[in-house]
Amino acid sequence: MDSASNPRLAFLGCGSMNEAILGGILSGGLPAEQVTATVRRPERAEELRAAHGITVLAGGEDAESNRKAVAGADLVIVGVKPVGVADLLREVADALPRGAVVLSVAAAVPLELMESLLPAGQPVVRAMPNTPSRLGRGVVSISAGTSAGSEAMELARRVLAATGTVVEVPEEQVDAVSAVSGSGPAYAFYLAEAMARAGVELGLDPDLSALLARETVAGAGYMLAEPDADATALRRGVTSPNGTTEAAIKTFDERGLPAIIEAGARAATARAEEITKQLTA
Repeated sequence: MDSASNPRLAFLGCGSMNEAILGGILSGGLPAEQVTATVRRPERAEELRAAHGITVLAGGEDAESNRKAVAGADLVIVGVKPVGVADLLREVADALPRGAVVLSVAAAVPLELMESLLPAGQPVVRAMPNTPSRLGRGVVSISAGTSAGSEAMELARRVLAATGTVVEVPEEQVDAVSAVSGSGPAYAFYLAEAMARAGVELGLDPDLSALLARETVAGAGYMLAEPDADATALRRGVTSPNGTTEAAIKTFDERGLPAIIEAGARAATARAEEITKQLTA
C-alpha cells in the first residue's frame, strides 16, 4: 500500500457526513484522483464529480460499484445508514485488499458486528465525526477493532486529521462522544434558532435577529477554538457582576438549562444504545 504518502480512499456511500469528511480531506491536500466514491443515484454521482473532481460509481449504472471501489483501496470509509452497514460489508468482504482499513462512520454499529462480517484479521476502526468536518473544524473520535494495530490507527488518524481534531476513545465511550460532539452541532444551531426567535419577540426585524444570532454563535465558536480556550473562563469574562448577561445566565440556571442539556445528551446516548440492540438482535 502507498498509505505512507497519499493513501487510496474508497467512500462507500456519500451522504452529508461522508461528503463532509471528503471535503475536509480534499481541502487538506489529498489529490482527488486518490478517491473513489459510490452512491446509488447517477444524478448524485454527477453532482459529486462536479463538486470534488473525484471518481464516483453509481449503483444505478453498475451493480458492482462497491466491490470495484474497494479493490485498490488503503482505507475504506463506510458511510451508509446503520441499517445498511451489514449488507454492505457482506457485499464487499471478499473484494477488500488484505490489510485495507475499514473505517465506519455509522452510528450505533459496533466493531464486533462489523468484524464478524469481514475476513479474519481485517483492520476495522469505528469513527464518530461531526458535520463541521467539511470545513476542517470538526471533531472525530476513533476506536480500534481487535485487528486494528498502530499502523491502521495512524492511517485513520492521519487521514481524518484534515477534517479537524481527532481523539481516540474506547468503543464503550462512543455513544457519549456522539451525544456531545456528534449531535452537538445541532445543539448549537438550535441555540441560534432560539436566540433569533427571542430577538424577534423583543422587536427586532427577523432577518436582522437571525444574522445577529448566527454570527454571535459562530464568533463564540471561534473563540472557543483558540489554543487553551476555556468555556467557563470565557463565559465569566462576558458576565459582569449585576450586569445584563448575568441576569440572563441566572435565568438559564433557574430554569434548569444545564440539566435540560444533560437530559438531552442522555436521551441521545440511550437512543444510540437502542439502535445498537436493534442492529445486533
